Amino acid sequence: STMEETDREAVATAVQRVAGMLQRPDQLDKVEQYRRREARKKASVEARLKVQSLINLSVCGCQVMSITLNLTGNEELRKNHLHITFREVAGDHLIYIESKLCCKIFKSGLSHHQTQSVCFFLFFAFLSVPEIVRETQDLIERGELLQAHRKLMDLECSRDNLMYEQYRMDSKNTHDMNLIHTYFGDMQKLSEELAKQLWMVVQRSLVTVRRDPTLLVSVVRIIEREEKIDRRMLDRKKQTGFIPPGRPKKWKEKMFNILERTVSTRIEGTQADTRESDKMWLVRHLEIIRKYVLDDLLVAKTLLDQCFPTHYDIFNKLLNMYHQALSTRMQELAAEDLEANEIVSLLTWVLNTYKSTEMMGNSELSPEVDVNSLNPLISQNVVDQLLSKYMSTLTSNIIGWLRKALETDKKDWIKETEPEADQDGYYQTTLPAIVFQMFEQNLQVAAQINEDLKTKVLLLCLQQMNSFLTRYKDEAQLYKEEHLKNRQYPQCYVQYMIAVINNCQTFKESIISLKRKYLKIEMEDTLSSSHTSMDATLDIIAKEGCSSLLDEVFMDLEPHLNELMTKKWLMGSNAVGTICVTVEDYFNDFAKIKKPYKKTMTIEAHRRVVVEYIRAIMLKRISFKNAEERKEGAERMIKEAEQFRFLFKKLAAGSGEDTEGLCDIIEAIAEVIKLTDPSLLYLEVSTLVSKYPDIRDDHIAALLTVRGDASRDMKQTIIETLDQGPSQPNPNYVPIFKEITVPTLTVPKLLK
Repeated sequence: STMEETDREAVATAVQRVAGMLQRPDQLDKVEQYRRREARKKASVEARLKVQSLINLSVCGCQVMSITLNLTGNEELRKNHLHITFREVAGDHLIYIESKLCCKIFKSGLSHHQTQSVCFFLFFAFLSVPEIVRETQDLIERGELLQAHRKLMDLECSRDNLMYEQYRMDSKNTHDMNLIHTYFGDMQKLSEELAKQLWMVVQRSLVTVRRDPTLLVSVVRIIEREEKIDRRMLDRKKQTGFIPPGRPKKWKEKMFNILERTVSTRIEGTQADTRESDKMWLVRHLEIIRKYVLDDLLVAKTLLDQCFPTHYDIFNKLLNMYHQALSTRMQELAAEDLEANEIVSLLTWVLNTYKSTEMMGNSELSPEVDVNSLNPLISQNVVDQLLSKYMSTLTSNIIGWLRKALETDKKDWIKETEPEADQDGYYQTTLPAIVFQMFEQNLQVAAQINEDLKTKVLLLCLQQMNSFLTRYKDEAQLYKEEHLKNRQYPQCYVQYMIAVINNCQTFKESIISLKRKYLKIEMEDTLSSSHTSMDATLDIIAKEGCSSLLDEVFMDLEPHLNELMTKKWLMGSNAVGTICVTVEDYFNDFAKIKKPYKKTMTIEAHRRVVVEYIRAIMLKRISFKNAEERKEGAERMIKEAEQFRFLFKKLAAGSGEDTEGLCDIIEAIAEVIKLTDPSLLYLEVSTLVSKYPDIRDDHIAALLTVRGDASRDMKQTIIETLDQGPSQPNPNYVPIFKEITVPTLTVPKLLK
């Protein structure tokens, strides 16, 4: 057939063209280039054919319309001829609608020329729709949004004008109106597809503005065009009552809605971890939010603002969107079951970080961003609820931490190795450091939120410290009692009791330091009673600790103290020498006690040694037989008093303690015993009583019994006379005899 011959000729011609192109080897490299060139030629030919086809159809249509419009005769004849002819020209197309419109135009009373112009316009509008739709779709796919929108506007203009003419001619004819709408149905899909592309650009506007700001500007121009069309259509509606389908599009409003959703999604999407996967999840989440928001706002101010018309006020709009999204997110986080540290992280961020220079207060955001005008991210009521929950949780945590710290410290007390010493060589345990490090951390955290919370946390810490010290005192007492059951256990009892005593001084210093650092001067009075109570408890712990250590000393001294004032002692026992060596040996360990307590302990040891020595006299273990024994015993007492004086002067070196007075009592008693003239006994005893007015009658009786030469009547006379005499005690004298009990039963006379 003719078609087959034409195809064969075309193939032969193509082969010759290709052969001519590829005669040399180097031309093979240009195959792709040839292919593209031929493709362009083919597309060009097809386009010309389409145009020619359209022109032919248009010419035919114009001829028909011209013939119809120039027909003579009645109007009905011309109308029917137009109907029939349009169907022949357009086939099954909906151009039939256009013919009806043209017929209605005849009835409108327009002039012949006006009628012809309108009909020509309507004809071409109908005829070009499919082609423009395809071109617009191609432009959208290639991302040429401005050009695509221009064609879309042309299509919409054609449709809207047709519908308006239909509405104007016959507003009640919904059937024909729906036919026009249906014929332009692809145009609506194009509008939706273009909108999708716009919203994708808007969603990524903060990225797009950095990479391709022109694209974003194009999107904004399209939206502005649509806004103008919306306004024009609304104005026409007011005048005529007609508005095309899909109007107003409100693309500007939709754009801001898209931006708002994008901002919300960006804020919510920053949570990468959960509490189960990362304990610091909230800190990380808040830090990512801070960085993203600051970066976004800086980009919005420096770049995005330039891509939008001034009346869009895009930066302030975005600022409000971010603020609202952040407020919503912070309220969601506040509603979660947050732990204490998480509550602090959230409140610190909300109350401080948000308005700091690290975020909204950044100098690059001013003056557009005024932190003082920003509303709170969460209400004061929510803040108060979080703070209340935090304080409740913190109270429980501190109680638990203190209990655990004490239990850990108690385990150290039974170790077989000595406790660590501080830089000055004083024994200590880690308890004070652990406790106050924990307090310090919580106070630093609270200070990040506000002064009020910091003060509340400090009061809480000191309140719990007060309770804790009572438990500490009880545990130290139990430690002592357990040791007394078996003095071989714990092996390092003395060293750890010294550490407990030293801890009291460390606690005192730490409390003062904590108050000085975190408490305002005007708040001092509110804590004075609490501080006094803690100091008193610590003094009791230290005093009882020192007392328990001295008990250790005197338990070891007991056999040697029992030798005092016996026949063995009189004959040359070295009991006092052993006592001095034992005390000095213990005090080598006691050198690890901090100065305030060591001084007190030295004084107490000195006092107790003297008390025990005097008690040994009052026990009447010996009664001197004659003046020679009295002289020998008295001289021994004076010598031993000097030994004690030397020992405690050595132990108290540098402490400023007066070591003279106590040993003077022993010497004063020795003078009474040493006296050779009984007639002067009353005078000597009265001198003793005037110096030490707490001496009781039974003490004098016991002393005279030890002398061994005073009759019952003499004792009675001296005692009765002394009761009537005035006393002149030393104002610095601390009563010592009141602690010494004289046995009422007769002590068996020791022969040896």
